[in-house]
Amino acid sequence: MITAIINGRVFDGEHVREDTTVVLDGTRIAAVGGEAPAGADIVDARGATLLPGLFDAHVHTSEEALALALRFGITTELEMQGMHTKAARAHITENDALADVRSAGFGITPPGGHPSELMPKGFKPGGHDGPGDGGDRPGPREMPLMPFSTTPEEAVAFVPRLVAAGSDYIKFMVDDGTVEGHPGLPMLDQATLSAGVAEAHRHGMLAIAHTLTVDATRMAIEAGIDGLAHLFMDQPHTDEIIDLVAASGAFVVPCVVLNASMTGVTGSALTGDPRVGPRLNEAWTNTLNSSYNRYPQGKVEDVLASVKALHDAGVDLMVGTDSAPLPLPFLGGVVHGASVHQELQYLVQAGLSPVQALRAATLTPARRFGLEDRGRIAEGLRADLLLVDGDPTTTISDTLNLRDVWRRGTRTALSAS
Repeated sequence: MITAIINGRVFDGEHVREDTTVVLDGTRIAAVGGEAPAGADIVDARGATLLPGLFDAHVHTSEEALALALRFGITTELEMQGMHTKAARAHITENDALADVRSAGFGITPPGGHPSELMPKGFKPGGHDGPGDGGDRPGPREMPLMPFSTTPEEAVAFVPRLVAAGSDYIKFMVDDGTVEGHPGLPMLDQATLSAGVAEAHRHGMLAIAHTLTVDATRMAIEAGIDGLAHLFMDQPHTDEIIDLVAASGAFVVPCVVLNASMTGVTGSALTGDPRVGPRLNEAWTNTLNSSYNRYPQGKVEDVLASVKALHDAGVDLMVGTDSAPLPLPFLGGVVHGASVHQELQYLVQAGLSPVQALRAATLTPARRFGLEDRGRIAEGLRADLLLVDGDPTTTISDTLNLRDVWRRGTRTALSAS
């Protein structure tokens, strides 16, 4: 089927085009500009803006969460620890009712290291993906590869095993538990981290680090990391750490929404938004109304200032939320889908323009993660699209004025079935 979206403003991932027609043919974008083909199904986008489908560049996900994300216009989630490696997600790739996903598998960390401290004693997450699982879903999966490492040799040995198990990139946990309220956790040392990153690069893999402190950030940069999945929050930035990150070429996924939650800020502003609250079930609403609240001494203002400094230094920033795979209040304050829109607002609050913030959720993650078939509106790319009323290129909160979402050209029902 051919669909023509007409009369709308288009943000193509880089620039804004006024009153531009976009033609979809099956799963792909057939044309940008020109006239609507005869016989096309017409979508009149007058007064609205068409965007590339959004990325969430830091999640831990499930099928329930992927469906929720898609209903908010997030067409690709990048999992930074979880189960959705290549073989395990085969049934998701062709399912246009779920956001697409890429995954690190499980991150390299010492036994007893992060994220073990986040789980309450005796907590067992269960073996299902949440409500609404269909009968055609694959059966129980094998246990994932758990790459516990305390030496350079162990980290190096795990990298090819992670690649063989279907990881799309390699994750390293560099965390002594300070920000999570558990100082003294076992942590990768510099030699182990550096050896693991070098081995990831030998296999042509991106190496990404979990870092919440300035010291951990410095360690990751020294190791040659490609990207930071968090922004430090233990102290204000200095010129030295900003210059170090910028000179390295590493990208940063600040996850401001997560850092805010760590200080005790809940997501109640989102649940109170009529564009969000009615579209969440009770479990996700309760989770969003909660918070991590593990580092109340942290300051969101310092985090925002660090975001601005990184941006001004030319560092590639990406939108991410660190949302959990299941609605669990002790991992609260963030939710799949809606929190991406809040993160966009935080980036603008930090000093990015709306267009710069939108690039952080579209063009930049697509480029840095090598997903060149998406993140832009251009001929031949996947028809992953989001249509919103208003103009988020000038008023960023308009991204929540959801009118339509397409995943590979398939229109998505915006309310849960």
